[in-house]
Amino acid sequence: MITKETIHNIIEGKITEDNCFIVDIKVSATNKIMVLIDSIEGITIDYCIQISRLIEGEFDREVEDFELEVSTPGLGQPLKVLPQYIKNIGREIEVILFDGAPFKGILVSANEDDFTVEEEKKVKIEGKKKKEIKIFSHTYKFDEVKSVKLIISF
Repeated sequence: MITKETIHNIIEGKITEDNCFIVDIKVSATNKIMVLIDSIEGITIDYCIQISRLIEGEFDREVEDFELEVSTPGLGQPLKVLPQYIKNIGREIEVILFDGAPFKGILVSANEDDFTVEEEKKVKIEGKKKKEIKIFSHTYKFDEVKSVKLIISF
């Protein structure tokens, strides 16, 4: 049986050597293998093909049949690993908390423990008629949020 760990071990050296990182690996009960990879500079289709061929070269389809897909995460996919957060510092994200409350802000930092988002809000200032924009900084541990997605604007 093909396992997530087997796939990880096959590609880890090549991915690391090329300054890329693994976002996710999924292997279903029917041997459908889905590998998501990325890098700070981005990934080309040719590179995905290289990784796909590297994986295919390790298995014999006569012994164990499988379906393989190697790609980068889609635009609407949540951020999953620290390098994705680092790659997207300075970009607008949507954070969804476990209580379901979403908010938007700019990702300003990320490290092994947590990430920080700056959110702009219009706030009523006592003694003034107009609301003013204030920036609030929120720091979360990765396991404190339900999901974090990039906001794509055209």
